[in-house]
Amino acid sequence: MSGLDSLRGTTPAKPHDARAIAALAANPGCARRALMDGAGVDKDAAARHLGFPAPFGQSPFAITRGNAFEALVKADGCAELLRLLRDLLRLPIDEVAYQDVQNVGAHLRHAHTRTLFDRAARGEGGTLYDHPLLSLRIAGHTAFLEPDVVAFQHGGRFHIVEIKSFAVIDGQADPASLAAAARQAAVYVLALRTLLEELGHDPLLVAHDVVLVCPENFANRPMATLVDVRRQLAVLKRQLARMTSIDRLLAELPEGVSFDLRPGDDGVPTRPAGALAEAIQQVAARYAPDCLSTCDLCFFCRDEARRDGSSDLLGRQVRDELGGVATVDEALALADGLREPAPGQEEIARLLRDAERLRRECLA
Repeated sequence: MSGLDSLRGTTPAKPHDARAIAALAANPGCARRALMDGAGVDKDAAARHLGFPAPFGQSPFAITRGNAFEALVKADGCAELLRLLRDLLRLPIDEVAYQDVQNVGAHLRHAHTRTLFDRAARGEGGTLYDHPLLSLRIAGHTAFLEPDVVAFQHGGRFHIVEIKSFAVIDGQADPASLAAAARQAAVYVLALRTLLEELGHDPLLVAHDVVLVCPENFANRPMATLVDVRRQLAVLKRQLARMTSIDRLLAELPEGVSFDLRPGDDGVPTRPAGALAEAIQQVAARYAPDCLSTCDLCFFCRDEARRDGSSDLLGRQVRDELGGVATVDEALALADGLREPAPGQEEIARLLRDAERLRRECLA
């Protein structure tokens, strides 16, 4: 991984957490993100130095609300969670057991977690494991991950439990919040499956159905539902495999390209922002409006796409349907008949002209 280390330069590597790993699955085709995440580049620090800080981070109110809801669900040894799991996973009364892994010193938690799950996979464990510490290899670096809870159902299946404070109203949750929770839970599923495989157990003992616990309607009463994360798992595996075989992307970079921020003794970057921007732009991005909620470099890449007039600005679905039409101006010219389609663009040009004709008829 020396190539990735030289790409990061003197800047310390930023550890990956579950949210960052989950965001990889949101845009698996972006070479820029793959290289920067593979090298452990602090994208937030880079974005701020470039003058394009991303407005990420929860408000203090949202954090307080989330902590209060998690405390409610886990009160009295997870009594409320056990009630939900008995209904959802059909846990019998005599199967109740609770292990708080967080009470073990931080330096022992990972080893203790491995021991607990090894015993549980052999049929010697309990039902609930609170805040276990898992790990996952990301492009040569070890990321330590802490799911809310892992439930073990007698009969052989582990279930990741994610506790989120966004509400489910009349059985419907906000699609963006639900998608983000599913991607994050998929990271934990993959990490636990990897752990069991390392211990010599069947990784499929970890269910692909995760338990999502949220407030129901406008009250603070918890409800639980199963969420299938197989699709998120498949995308995540592909992206992680792409990062572990990242030599091809490195080989395509011009010699001497570096994302080094050159932090001074006070941690403040000393590298000229223009030089950093020029280096980052040597790697192709795959911007989409969805990046605004998942990537620290979103505003930088959006500004780049705007200057280029890229069709990426229209969203992934429109961009994919446009095929080889790279810019918005080119798409408009084809729609108006002001530009002859290039070889392979004939069908797209016909669809654009039809759409323009329908637009004019509607306006008339």
